[in-house]
Amino acid sequence: MKASSHSPLRSRLGGHILVDQLIAQGVKHVFCVPGESYLAVLDGLHDASIQVTVCRQEGGAAMMADAHGKLTGEPGICMVTRGPGASNALAGVHIAMQDSTPMILFVGQIERGMREREAFQEMDYRAVFGTQAKWVTEIDQVERIPEIISRAFHVATSGRPGPVVIALPEDMLVEYAEVADAPHYEVIDSAPTVPQMEALVQQLANAKKPVAILGGTRWDQTAVDQFAEFADRYQLPVAVQFRRQMLCSVDHPCFIGDVGLGSNPEMMQYIKEADLVLLVGGRMSEIASQSYTLFDIPVPAQTLVHVYPDAGELNRVYRASLAINVSPASFAQAVAALRPQQAAPWAADLERIRASYLAWTDPQKITHPGSLQMGQVMSYLRTSLPDDAIMCNGAGNYATWLHRFHQFKRFGTQLAPTSGSMGYGLPAAVGAKRIDPSKTVVCFAGDGCFMMHGQEFATAVQYQLPIIVILIDNGMYGTIRMHQERHYPARLSATSLQNPDFAAYAEAFGGHGERVETTEQFASAFERAVASQKPSILHCLIDPETISPSTTLEKIRQQALAAQA
Repeated sequence: MKASSHSPLRSRLGGHILVDQLIAQGVKHVFCVPGESYLAVLDGLHDASIQVTVCRQEGGAAMMADAHGKLTGEPGICMVTRGPGASNALAGVHIAMQDSTPMILFVGQIERGMREREAFQEMDYRAVFGTQAKWVTEIDQVERIPEIISRAFHVATSGRPGPVVIALPEDMLVEYAEVADAPHYEVIDSAPTVPQMEALVQQLANAKKPVAILGGTRWDQTAVDQFAEFADRYQLPVAVQFRRQMLCSVDHPCFIGDVGLGSNPEMMQYIKEADLVLLVGGRMSEIASQSYTLFDIPVPAQTLVHVYPDAGELNRVYRASLAINVSPASFAQAVAALRPQQAAPWAADLERIRASYLAWTDPQKITHPGSLQMGQVMSYLRTSLPDDAIMCNGAGNYATWLHRFHQFKRFGTQLAPTSGSMGYGLPAAVGAKRIDPSKTVVCFAGDGCFMMHGQEFATAVQYQLPIIVILIDNGMYGTIRMHQERHYPARLSATSLQNPDFAAYAEAFGGHGERVETTEQFASAFERAVASQKPSILHCLIDPETISPSTTLEKIRQQALAAQA
C-alpha cells in the first residue's frame, strides 16, 4: 500500500523492510551485482550492518553465496537484477541445488502492472528457476516481506538444504508499510528413534565387511568429530563422497578415501563387496555411485542404512534396509553414545584398505611428462599449508591432483561443486576469504575453468583479499579432450585454447603474478605470492600430455585406436 496524505505510515520502504528482515535473520554478508530494479534494497543496505561484496558477474556472485552457505550452514545471500542478471546467476543456483547448499537469490523484477507484455528484461521466474530451486516466489505485497523472507530461510535450511529464489517487483520495493520483523529462523530437525538405533547396533553386530560413506550437508565440526569417534570405537572403515573430503580427516585411522572420479580401485572393490553400507548425509548420485553401478537399483545387494534429512530422498533411488530421516549432525550425536559389544572382525580389511589409501595418495610416486611435476607441487603444498587452509576448485582434470593428493584434515576446508560446474573455484575463493580473512585460501583452476569467472579476480583486488590461484595451463579443455581421445582418437575438435599470460593478467588487475614452468620454481613462487599480501596467480604450465596422475593423452589415444582395430 502506497503512502499518501490519507494514510500516514512510518517511513519504511519495502526495500528497507527487506534489509531489516535480513538483519533479523542474522545475515552478515551479501554478494551482488547492482541493478536499477532493486535500488530501494541497495539504499537500505547503505546504513545496514551487512557487509556488501560487489561482484563482476552474477554467476560469480551466486557462487560466492554458495560458498558462504557451504562454509557456514547459513543461507548465502545473492542479489541480482532481472533478465540477463538472473540468467547469469542460474549457474550458481544449479550448483546450490545439486550440492544441497542453503542459498537465497533475490532478483529485481519489472513493475507488477507491466507483466505479460514482454517488458524490458521480463522473465517468469517461477518457470525459469522452478526445477532448479527448492522454492521460487514473487513478493506482490510489501506487507508480506517479513513472512516470505522468514519462510525462505526455513525452506533453504531445513530438510535437504537448497536455494530459494525471490523476485522483487520494482514498484513493490518503493511502497511503504508498517510491519513487524519476523523472528530469527530455526532449522527443523529430529532425532533417530530408539528402535532405529537398536536396529543399527544389531546390523553392525552382524556385519563382516561394513563401510560408512559420508556426504551431503548439514554437518559441522562437532558432528564430524562425533562420527570420527564412533568410527574409531567400531573400527569402521570410512569413505567420503565426491568433493566431501572435509567430512573425515585423512589422519583418521579408519579413513579409506573418497568415492568419486578416479577413486582408488582397491577401495572401490571393498565397497562393492561390503555387506553393510552406512550412508550418512549423501544421495549417492551419479559420480559417487560410479554412474549408478556401485549399488543395485532399487534394492542394493548390501544391507543399506541410509541417513538423510529429507524423507523425499529416502528410498527414492535406493531401497534402504533402514531409512533414518534425520540430519547428519543429529545422527552423529546419537551414535556418539554407541559402544561395540565385540572386537571388529573386519580389522584386517581396514588395515589393508587404509594402507592402500596411503599408497594411492602418495604424490612422491607420481611422475609424468614435462618440467613441472604436479606430484612434487602437491607434496610441497602438503607441508606448507596450514591444516585449516580452504581449498577451492571448479571442474576439470586438473582437480584430480587436489582431490587425490591434498590432505583434508578439518571441516570447512573444501569448496568444490559436486555438479561439476566450471569457473567455481575463483569466486568460491573470493567468497571464503571475504567471510574469514584470517584463513589461507587457495584456488585450483584449469586454464579453461579460470576464464569462466576470471573477472572475479578484480573483486579480490578491490577488497584486498590475498587469495592464491594455482592456475594449471595445458592449453585445452582437458577433460573433454581426454574423452575425445577415448571415443574419437586422433580427431581433435573444439578443445584447444590459446591463453593469455595469466601472470600479466594478475598484475594488470593490481595483483601479484608469476609464471611457473619447472618444479624448482614453484615453491619460491608460492612463497613470494604469500609474502606479497595481494591476490596472486601462479601461472603453472604443464605438458599437455599430462592429462591425469595415472595416464597420458598418448596412452589413451593408442588404447582407443587399438580397440578400434
